[in-house]
Amino acid sequence: MENFNEYLIQGEPDKAEKAKNWKTAVGLQQVDGLTPSGYLIETARLNIEGDITIEEVKKRIDHYYKQQPTKTDEDRTEEADKVSARVAELLSEQAFAFSPPEYLTIHRRLFTGIYKFAGKIRNYNITKNEWVLHGETVLYASAVSLKETLEYDFEQERKFSYNGLSEQEIIDHIARFISNLWQIHIFGEGNTRTTAIFLIKYLRKLGFKEVNNDLFADHSWYFRNALVRANYEDLSKGIYRTEMFLIRFLSNLLLNENHLLKNREMLLYPLG
Repeated sequence: MENFNEYLIQGEPDKAEKAKNWKTAVGLQQVDGLTPSGYLIETARLNIEGDITIEEVKKRIDHYYKQQPTKTDEDRTEEADKVSARVAELLSEQAFAFSPPEYLTIHRRLFTGIYKFAGKIRNYNITKNEWVLHGETVLYASAVSLKETLEYDFEQERKFSYNGLSEQEIIDHIARFISNLWQIHIFGEGNTRTTAIFLIKYLRKLGFKEVNNDLFADHSWYFRNALVRANYEDLSKGIYRTEMFLIRFLSNLLLNENHLLKNREMLLYPLG
């Protein structure tokens, strides 16, 4: 990601905006432990310089991987490259609708050709072993109620009024909404990246035009772990859901506060 910092320092508005989008796009791949290739970085630089369009970036990446030998399932660099380009494209667009179809469309645009279920609601239940929970899983929404749950959360948020709330109350509510949305885990894979893009665009709609997206670039794994901790509890062990970590992230994101964001602080128990 440091490959793009020079454009932020130079201060040319168009290049800086593109560089921010690319930095976020590349950083978000870390939520799934993915690292884009050097080819993607160099192609992104051409886009930032204005030599090629984002559409040309996507075509070059597609052509590049058609020329490469067959990869193993463990090598997900192609996914990282293609999704990074698509994230950069989505972030460059001003269009947005606060609706379940928009959420599904973001997933479809990110993962078409990568996951067979791109943009589709999962029809099976899932669990995920979480590092921050020492292998335990969040309880995600049941497959039989996903569409209804998604629509309910959107309707509740649509009815909610931010009028008269303090900055802290606004952040607390956004944390609750985005936590609930992520907990549905409506897709088989790609939920966190989709939720992050949706959140950035929703925050813009709410008027947060200068969102510090460096947080998503530099602390995307923290963002995911914070969502995990906001949705896990085990009362028999005295473990309660907490949005504290997610609120810290959002406070840094929206208010330029300086909370220290350390993943280890979110671990349920200290490592031995």
